[in-house]
Amino acid sequence: MSFADCIQAGESHCPFCRRTPVLLKPLCLLLSAVMATTSFAATADDQVAVDPHGPAYTADGRLIAPADYREWVYLSSGLDMSYNPKAMASPSPMFDNTFVNPESYRAFASTGRWPDKTVIVLEVRGSAGKGSINQRGHYQSGGVQGMEVHVKDTARFQGGWAFFSFDDGAAPAKQIPVAEACYTCHSAHAAVDTTFVQFYPTLLPIAQQHSTLSAAYLKDTAELVGSPAR
Repeated sequence: MSFADCIQAGESHCPFCRRTPVLLKPLCLLLSAVMATTSFAATADDQVAVDPHGPAYTADGRLIAPADYREWVYLSSGLDMSYNPKAMASPSPMFDNTFVNPESYRAFASTGRWPDKTVIVLEVRGSAGKGSINQRGHYQSGGVQGMEVHVKDTARFQGGWAFFSFDDGAAPAKQIPVAEACYTCHSAHAAVDTTFVQFYPTLLPIAQQHSTLSAAYLKDTAELVGSPAR
């Protein structure tokens, strides 16, 4: 389910610093300064509260990795998924886990659409088959081996969305160029607004209810249903 699989398939993710005011005279000037500072702080806090988990960037436009994404809403996991029909099963299958910022999840639950400033995080972890009392199947094991982020920021990105890959740890990441195949793959096959909602079992029924499924996804589904059993 990794964004990078699209490429492999050929088809075508200044905090307010409050300082202690210097004592001023007369007293009314001090009170005025304190009231102004309190009013400004409240305004700043209100702005942050509107979108506390939205995308954050460096001065040169790189995306800052969301540190608390594992406290966001969990969407789904995949095991050894690939969009390439010729891909072989891996002897060491990988898990991917997908999370979305809670504000965007609530908006989607109400409308079947992603709001601006949506951030979807996909982390990759290894798997193990033998350990403790487990005798078959696979469970997630080890630390994060990769992270990809899909961001909706209509004022910043061509087409509204952009992908980022954090292969070098938590360092801010540059946008994956729009010429890469992941963009065309998502446009051609994603269920809702270039995102793979078809793989998120709690969201797909919401999109169906609100009739927000893409024509491309409906076409893919119709072709799959009509194709001979394999």
